[in-house]
Amino acid sequence: MNQLSFFDEPPAATLDAPLSERAVEDFIENVAEFDQFGTKTARDIIDEIPYFVNEFWTAGQRQAHSIHEISYRACFKAQLPQFFIERLTRPGDVVHDPFMGRGTTPVQAALMGRQAFGNDINPLSVLLTRPRLAPVDQGAVDKALRSVDYNSGKIRRDDLKAFYHPETLAGLEALRDWIDVHAPIGDHTPDPVADWIRMVSINRLSGHSPGFFSGRSMPPNQAVSVKAQLKINEKLGVTPPPRDIAAVVSKKTRTLLKDGQAPSQVRHSLHVGSAWDTPGIAERSVDLVVTSPPFLDIVQYALDNWLRCWFAGIDPETVKIAMHRTEESWTEMVHNVLAEQARIVRSGGHVAFEVGEVRNGKVLLEKLVWRATEGLPFERLGVLVNDQEFTKTANCWGVNNGSKGTNTNRIVVLRRH
Repeated sequence: MNQLSFFDEPPAATLDAPLSERAVEDFIENVAEFDQFGTKTARDIIDEIPYFVNEFWTAGQRQAHSIHEISYRACFKAQLPQFFIERLTRPGDVVHDPFMGRGTTPVQAALMGRQAFGNDINPLSVLLTRPRLAPVDQGAVDKALRSVDYNSGKIRRDDLKAFYHPETLAGLEALRDWIDVHAPIGDHTPDPVADWIRMVSINRLSGHSPGFFSGRSMPPNQAVSVKAQLKINEKLGVTPPPRDIAAVVSKKTRTLLKDGQAPSQVRHSLHVGSAWDTPGIAERSVDLVVTSPPFLDIVQYALDNWLRCWFAGIDPETVKIAMHRTEESWTEMVHNVLAEQARIVRSGGHVAFEVGEVRNGKVLLEKLVWRATEGLPFERLGVLVNDQEFTKTANCWGVNNGSKGTNTNRIVVLRRH
């Protein structure tokens, strides 16, 4: 069998064959030669960690699929999982993200004909991801939207008039009631059209333009408080205007679907729970993990997601997102997560573990991830640094060259023994 290098596309004739095992030397040789965008890879070894810096992908030259256009805080670009999926898996393989967030990894995996697995402690993640893995069409969505009696809604929270015109708020309540009938929150196999409408509505709750249900506000993934919204209204001298709910959802649906959808036969498996405990995923069943954990900051889940939770019918106080405020605590969490990945990833499978720059580059999280793998059955292949301003590579090594640093993706790549 011909051995596949880390950065080569598998030949069409061997798509049904298992991927060959790759040695560390093979990985280093191929990443060092990567020059797709005309720039050779810079490489170094720092504290015994191999680093490879290049513009491995760029949003400018590879625009993401339209179905990814769902807002979520601290999410990575679809080009990141695409890069690893197309090089480390074949159609039909299982791709998983234990911190799936808005679902970028499983959705991209499905678009590429892979089986889409995902997990998140945040129940909103399933509501944002699952609808984009099931086939829907514009006509079915518009027909369902026309069936809702928007005049039947009863306003249950007067304080939300800070965001919405009373007619809009009543209409949203009617839509919530309709969704609860057709896609109740605890239903694992809801009506796909109703599930889709809820997903789109969650993303249209508040924003700065007429494309949202609210008056002028912050986006729904960073929803301000009622008190703060009242101050915004007072400062601008405005009150929320009425919105056509069906028109807003229909327009966003058209935007999301303009590039098509994932193949209908793709299997998906989504879970809600801690990333270090995913009993719903079988041992040695995953070919590739692409993920990014919460970084060293405090996630104010209730404050950030309270408006989305209101619409979805979720009590944000029940979402127990762990806080990891110290490097030691965060490293222990990563070790536990990677131990679970070692359980579910097959021999020869890979983990691409993305971390960003935190605290102005003073803390290099990839070093903590490297340390967290100790004692686990992984081969540490190196750290890829995707840097789209390649002239500032000094920052990638944690060196101050007179600027605040580059905005990079830093991915620790592991191979399961």
